[in-house]
Amino acid sequence: MKAEKNILIAFILNLTFSIFELIGGVFTGSVAVLSDSVHDIGDAASIGISLILEKKSRKQPDGKYTYGYARYSVLGSIITTFILLFGSAAVIYNAAMRIIEPAEINYNGMIIFAVAGVTVNSFAAFFTREGNSLNQKAVNLHMLEDVLGWAVVLIGAVVMRFTDFALIDPIISIGVSLFIFVNAIMNLKEVLDLFLEKVPDGIDIDEIREHIAEIDGVKDVHHIHIRSIDGNTHHATMHIVTDLTGYQIKTDIRKELREHGIAHATLELEAENEKCSDEQCHTEFSENHGHSHHHHHHRLRHGHRH
Repeated sequence: MKAEKNILIAFILNLTFSIFELIGGVFTGSVAVLSDSVHDIGDAASIGISLILEKKSRKQPDGKYTYGYARYSVLGSIITTFILLFGSAAVIYNAAMRIIEPAEINYNGMIIFAVAGVTVNSFAAFFTREGNSLNQKAVNLHMLEDVLGWAVVLIGAVVMRFTDFALIDPIISIGVSLFIFVNAIMNLKEVLDLFLEKVPDGIDIDEIREHIAEIDGVKDVHHIHIRSIDGNTHHATMHIVTDLTGYQIKTDIRKELREHGIAHATLELEAENEKCSDEQCHTEFSENHGHSHHHHHHRLRHGHRH
């Protein structure tokens, strides 16, 4: 799969580079280079995890995971995000220590590393730019942050080279880390919404209800539930009151749902005189429940007699 190949390229580039820049950070004495290396190692680790989970997420549904494995890809996104949050917090702490106690920095070395950083990460960002899984988006976000992070370090290194104002180094480092931290939190929120079964962004239940109610033969529609499996594939269930039998009306409804970006739908068809056993209305709920329950027993007994 293309997404996997792209993530793999990014992984190899990142891993090799983060080891190289860890040495660079120690060698130049720059906390900004060091902070980017911590971030990149975190990225490389999380890309590795993403890669394994992205592969697993393609498995077809089976008896244990009836909705398929797509959420494994989302799990990759969560792990990646946490690695970033911890990484940025550690870097902010180190930079603060540096402000209190400034150290000697090799500016020329820092400039060389920053140029290399911008180049390598631009390649990685280029390879992961197209992809719509939340997982690949997370990976691409990392790559773009890396490019930005290094660009900032490069500018800072050049300025320090000529002004010798060493405090710029930890200040840059804190700025980059805060940017990463905020982005990671936003990414985390998107993923948590998925796990909390929130209606996917851009989908309006009332609008869908109105559109379906306008379809020929639909008398009423209730119990609409819409969830997203992985941020791309949405799944809906609903009850449709109609006097028509099956095929045509279902086809019309599925067509309407597809226009709203919902690929999988489970439709329960009910006749007009049929009482819905789990109506939202509470007074009706108890009566109906009794009614359908009784009805059910009656049928069972009847079945036994046969």
